[in-house]
Amino acid sequence: MIIRSAQFVKGIIGTTDISGDTDKPTFAFVGRSNVGKSSVINSLVNRKDLVRSSSTPGRTQQINYFCINDKFYFADLPGYGYAKVPLRQRVKIQKLLAWYLGSSEVRIDAVVLIIDVNVGLKESDFEVLELLHALGRKVILVANKVDKSGKTSVQKQMSLIRKVVGPSDLIPYSAKTKQGREELLALMDGIAAQQQCV
Repeated sequence: MIIRSAQFVKGIIGTTDISGDTDKPTFAFVGRSNVGKSSVINSLVNRKDLVRSSSTPGRTQQINYFCINDKFYFADLPGYGYAKVPLRQRVKIQKLLAWYLGSSEVRIDAVVLIIDVNVGLKESDFEVLELLHALGRKVILVANKVDKSGKTSVQKQMSLIRKVVGPSDLIPYSAKTKQGREELLALMDGIAAQQQCV
């Protein structure tokens, strides 16, 4: 799939902000703070500045919608799991994520859960993964930062992750080198096409 256009649509901070075109397939991107979520999205659309990343974890506190090719949406969710964020802010983000991911008002065709392949699945990742499975959401697991370690180390980590997540779609990825980009885009394009045919 070739991405020809990508533009910011709106930011969502509460239930009253869900409006507009809900017919387009939507892919929600989630992940721990500092896992490289913004970089992954930017690499997918071949832009450096579509999604702004912050050096301060937990800065993003809204869900940002981007329209891709006038065909589907990327929804960039706030990062989770950063312990140094004030408790009140963490609770607010957790509530927003739980509402969005579990709401019947929201169209989500698949959730792209991004992890750091060099760190593996953390407790907060397991919690989100369990929630997504309980909600019946389709999950694409993206193991980012494969360029940071040697091939043998990455293969070992991927094997360990696969044992935990089972048959879930698991893609080794590098936002820097764009390894895995075409595979991820093709997978999302296939999911979007299936939903449009239903």
